[in-house]
Amino acid sequence: MTEEKQRRWILTATILGSAMVFIDGSVISIALPVLQRSLGATVTDSQWIFDAYLLVLASLLLAGGALGDHLGRMRVFGAGVAIFAAASVWCGVAPNAKHLIAARALQGLGGALLVPGSLAIIAAAFPAGERGKAIGTWSAMTSLAIIAGPLLGGWLVQTVSWRAIFYINVPIAVATLAIAWHVRSSPAASAARDPRPIDWLGTFLITIALASLTYALIEAPQYAALGLSLIAFIAFVIRERRTDHPIVPLTLFRSRAFTAANALTLLLYAALSIAVFFLPFDFIQLQKYSPAQAGAAFLPLVVTMSLFSRWTGTLADRIGPRLPLIGGPLTAAIGLGLLAVPGIGGSYWTTFFPGLLVLGVGMAITVAPLTTTVMTSMDDERHAGAASGINNAISRAAGLLAIALFGAISIVAFARDLDRRLGRETPAIRSSILAQKTKLVEAEPPRNLDGATRARVRGAIEASFLRAFRIDMLAAAALAFAAAATALPIQVSSRR
Repeated sequence: MTEEKQRRWILTATILGSAMVFIDGSVISIALPVLQRSLGATVTDSQWIFDAYLLVLASLLLAGGALGDHLGRMRVFGAGVAIFAAASVWCGVAPNAKHLIAARALQGLGGALLVPGSLAIIAAAFPAGERGKAIGTWSAMTSLAIIAGPLLGGWLVQTVSWRAIFYINVPIAVATLAIAWHVRSSPAASAARDPRPIDWLGTFLITIALASLTYALIEAPQYAALGLSLIAFIAFVIRERRTDHPIVPLTLFRSRAFTAANALTLLLYAALSIAVFFLPFDFIQLQKYSPAQAGAAFLPLVVTMSLFSRWTGTLADRIGPRLPLIGGPLTAAIGLGLLAVPGIGGSYWTTFFPGLLVLGVGMAITVAPLTTTVMTSMDDERHAGAASGINNAISRAAGLLAIALFGAISIVAFARDLDRRLGRETPAIRSSILAQKTKLVEAEPPRNLDGATRARVRGAIEASFLRAFRIDMLAAAALAFAAAATALPIQVSSRR
């Protein structure tokens, strides 16, 4: 096989493997309201189903990249694909929420081995003159996967089953592994390996810190877990300062631009994750959209982000990153605020479409300049890979913690408002409904109620969910607004 053909096959493998992860990430939120009903799960279960994957991925992402440098990128990439596929099958056959949560955590392990290797393999396989085109092709194809994800997922959930969104990963994984085996002797597969040791202790400490904090937020109040998280995080910082080969080089944070860009990432991606997690519950359970309609409803967001990010990156090259990194999050905050306006019913085009479109514009303005700032904010270019990995991990951790925190806030806000609205009902009715508070809008009135009382109670449940949803969207808007403020220290030139 010629070198040129090998490169094509390598590019195809990395696109397929990455697309599998991106499609899975974009469809799970569409499936959550349906699988919640199918498995009799609570919103807390749904949080864990979503967060178990992000927890493992965010914790092990940097170690996964380092492991690829040690053992061979194609080998670790292939292992990640195989683990992700096996975990997807487990997700598909999961008989209950606990099995699904465990399987999602295993998917996170596969993703942590797979995600960091894709671009590194391309960089090793293609010469400098062709690398930009190859990465551009990878970006374009994975963007299409992100766009297709909600449509495909919504259609599969509606016409087949929520389980089908996991089974679809299997043929993609088989094709990816077949190609990876075909090119196993390529330069990318046999590249020189990094002899430096992996900071497994640092990886363990940050995993404990994130896991215990997530548990403390979702299962609140859990003060012991909160304390453990704080201790583990302090120990992690001490470890990273003392070791010669840290998983997170803390010296990078001496750059004001790098620190500001990662603070912006944490706040803005937390805001985006809140919207992506809670909107499908509103669409499917409150607005009564079909899963396919709920998936299609996200198109203004994903299409705008995918199509306009390249243009805004060019704009940032001309005027510097600071203005886009202020204007983008402010625009996203307006979009999130607009999502808090709709009530129950009404045309999609006048209710949710404007907010999702404006949110997409805000994210499109932000994403490319943010990446550029992260990659150019340190003087030593040898740290570019570590800087990118840290920013990627922070974006995942942002979603992890936001969903954990605001899921708990939603339950509290829902329960308090519902208790107030049910003030006229009998104590038996109130206790029966409030006992189901973790189901949010899926809470069911007692079956022995007459039609009028049942309708009144149902209306109270829906109104209380709407109030909790609006609190979430306004909180997300506030986070996006705060993200804009973090860009103020970034200079017109992003370097330091």
